[in-house]
Amino acid sequence: MRKVHPEFAYQSRELEGQIEGILGDPPDRKNYQRMVDALVGEYADGGGIEDVNMLAFALVDHIEFNNPKGLLAEAEDYEFGDAARVFAMASCKGDEPARMYEAIAESMPDLARQAIITAFLHKNPRKWDDDDQSLEQLSANDDGDDIEDEDAASDDFAQMFDQDGE
Repeated sequence: MRKVHPEFAYQSRELEGQIEGILGDPPDRKNYQRMVDALVGEYADGGGIEDVNMLAFALVDHIEFNNPKGLLAEAEDYEFGDAARVFAMASCKGDEPARMYEAIAESMPDLARQAIITAFLHKNPRKWDDDDQSLEQLSANDDGDDIEDEDAASDDFAQMFDQDGE
């Protein structure tokens, strides 16, 4: 298990939610496929929304990874990384997805780097470890010593009303 940057973990969870939301309950595969095809077409034509999650959504069903260890290493830094190296670690199958892959490499390489890694993490959840950010985990070592008694006036507050300056 390898730790990844918290933003990549967040984006991966968001991608999962987006996929589930588009699929719906019961799953509507036709609607889902229309959405993916529309996004792939937009990005292949050099356009599309400049959003990590939307780009990862367009990539996730078409992308293949040939260097999982390298992608995990790249997932440690969200902001900075070698986009060309990340592009070399994956590819897209199919004519239009391959055109999309080339177009995003040229038009938005840094955003695409993040989207490729997000798609990789989404498809390989067992290869990385997500920090537990639940309230239970965050409060595990909290002994409550930072909570002041609400009934007592603090010295700062009491001095505001001290007429004599004492």
